[in-house]
Order: sequence, then structure tokens, then C-alpha cells
Amino acid sequence: MSNSTHATRVLSRVEFIALIAAIMSLNALAIDVMLPALPYMGAALGISHENERQFVVGVYMLGFGGAQLLFGPLSDRFGRRAPLLLGLAIYVAAALAAVVAPTFGVLLACRFIQGVGAAATRVIATSVVRDRFSGREMAEVMSLTFMVFMIIPIVAPSIGQVLLLTGPWQTIFVFMALLALAFGTWSFFRLPETLSDAQRRPFTLASVAQGFRIVLTNRVALSYGLAGMFLFAAMFSFISTSQQIFVDIYGLGPYFPIAFAAMAATMAIVSFLNSRIVRRVGMRRLSHGALVIYLAIAVVLLGWSLLGPIPFWGFFALLLVIQCMFGGAASNMNSLSMEPLGAVAGTAASVFGFIQTVGGAVLGTLFGQQFNGTLTPVATGYFVMGAASLVCVLTAERGRLFGSGQPQATPAPKAPVH
Repeated sequence: MSNSTHATRVLSRVEFIALIAAIMSLNALAIDVMLPALPYMGAALGISHENERQFVVGVYMLGFGGAQLLFGPLSDRFGRRAPLLLGLAIYVAAALAAVVAPTFGVLLACRFIQGVGAAATRVIATSVVRDRFSGREMAEVMSLTFMVFMIIPIVAPSIGQVLLLTGPWQTIFVFMALLALAFGTWSFFRLPETLSDAQRRPFTLASVAQGFRIVLTNRVALSYGLAGMFLFAAMFSFISTSQQIFVDIYGLGPYFPIAFAAMAATMAIVSFLNSRIVRRVGMRRLSHGALVIYLAIAVVLLGWSLLGPIPFWGFFALLLVIQCMFGGAASNMNSLSMEPLGAVAGTAASVFGFIQTVGGAVLGTLFGQQFNGTLTPVATGYFVMGAASLVCVLTAERGRLFGSGQPQATPAPKAPVH
């Protein structure tokens, strides 16, 4: 019996989902816990234009996205555990360095490096799930993981607000470092190695290039990966301007974290419902239906914003529907993109992570930088990116929606399912 098989028997399904969600949550934490502190950081480091504060999030995402291209092949060569622990060490060191950053430029450099470390969490979490599960069972596990993972966006802004009440904005970075250290310790003692020696790929230029080719030439996988990128771009545009929308437009002030938590809670509920029905209904039907509703609500939001100011409850109701549909579409699309690529799961996770993170961050920043005190830029982002995502899905499915067929598998040897 391999060490991998023995370890997975020791780790229960509940603890497995909780641990994977905890690892993934460090990325969400690094974004969401910062939001209440952006005005304080900008004031302390001499940032006069409020839109420049968005770079604290944007630079982090560039590091997070780019480094995934490295961690994917590394995890296919050396297994899942070692690259993860390396990434967590980088994350902790960068967060602690940000505490003593003397200028805004140094702070951005620390955030970029922190994103590099966080890249390992995204790649390894996705790869480990793909190592152990496939098909609709993988989608179910990913949905449950996403549900637990959404606890962080629910509580992170509130945590950030509390930390700001008890200390300077640097306290937030200390908190991130300590939590990453705790999750790293948990992973060191409990996370099994899910990639056997027989499944590992050489870390050579030819092997890495072959892995990238397998991923990029699979039409279904690539199309769903790009669809997820466009949805993430719209999400990133909203997140980067959420503090300005909730506080500057609607004057929520200290109640901003409550609104953010309500949005995240509804997304968590949708993820739980998805996990309950995905085996019966299928990933395609659920993701396609969610995307159609997403785009329809985006049209309503954009049209309303062009007519004039939108009352808070009208905006918030439409936002909740859009974000819920994002949760229903994105988790299933991620599973659909990974499903045919089990033999190169680490590389696939890195390629799609890079595409979705960097592409989404760049596109989302473009829309975010258009913020002009109205909802029109973010509404435009939801509509344009939703339409682009629909085009990608139609490309994947050859023009047909709501099918139930299986994606085309890569011809390379496929990893066994535990």
C-alpha cells in the first residue's frame, strides 16, 4: 500500500474538505481582510488618489497568478506537500515584511511576493481534489470546499474592522501571517501526499512544455478555463471597488463588512445547494443555467445604472443574485476544466489559475479604474464579462447549452481515483 493511499484513509472526508478550504481561504483572506484598511494605508503612505489604493489588491493578484505557472509543474514533479509548504513560508515572510514597509512601493512589493506564496495554495488545493476525485463527485467536493471557503469573505472584512479598532493597519498583516502559519502546521501534520511516485512528471523544459500543450490543446478544458477567467474579472472589478461603492456611494461606513458578509453568505448557501444536486443534475446544466441568469441580471443592472442612481436595496438585491450565480457557475466550470486533465492536474491547475487570476485581475482592474462615483463601470464589467463567458461556453459545447455529455479526456495516462 502506498503512503498516499494510507494517508488518505487517515484523513476523513470532513477534515479533507475543511483543510482544503482552509488552504484556499488564505488567498481570499489576503484580499478581503484588507478592504477596510485601504483608506488608512493610503493616508499613512501618502496616497492621494483613492483609485491607486486598488493596486494593493491588484499587485497581489499579479504575483498570485504568475507564480502558479511555476508551482503547477513543481507539484507534478515533487508532489503536492513540499510546494505547498514552500508557498506558505513565502506567504508568511512577505506578510511580516509588509508590517515594516516604509513606503507604498515597498508595500506593493511585499504584496506581490505574498501573492507568489499564495499561488501554491490555489494550485495544490485544486490538484489534491483532482487527485482524489473526478466527474460529478469532484464537483460536489469542490462545491463543499467552496462553501467552507466562503466563510472567509463573510468574516474577513469584519475581522479587518476589528483589527483596525485594536491597532494600526499593520496588525492585519500580522494576523495573516499567524493564520497562514497555523494552516501550514495543520497541513504539515495532516495533509497526505496524493501524487504517487509513478504519477510524477520530470521537471524538464520538454516535459513542462508537453504538459502545457496537453492543457492548451484541449478545447473543452481551455474554453471553460477562459469562461471562468471572464467571470472572475467581473468579480475582481467589484471587489476592488466594493469599499468605494458601499462606503462612498451608499454611505454604509462601518456597516460595509455586514453587507459584504451577507453577499458571501448567500454564495456559500448556493455552493451547498450545488453540492447536493450536482450529481443528479450535472455540472453542465447547473453552470449553464447559472450563467444565463447571471447575464440577464447584469443586463438589468447596467440598464438601471444608465437611467440614474440605483437605490441601495435595488442594487444589493441584483448584486446578490449575480454573485450567487457566479458561485453556481464558477465552481462547476472549474471542475469541467479540470475533469479531462487528471494526468497533468498540477500543470492544468497552474495554467487555469494563471489565466483566470492574471487575466481576470488585468481585465477587472481596467473596469475598476473606471470607477467614477456611479455603478455603471462595475455593471458594464458584469455584462461584458458575462457575455464573453457565454461565448466560451458555447465554444466548448459546439453551440449547445444544457448538455450532459462528458468532456474529452486527454490521451495521456490518467491518475487513478482514490
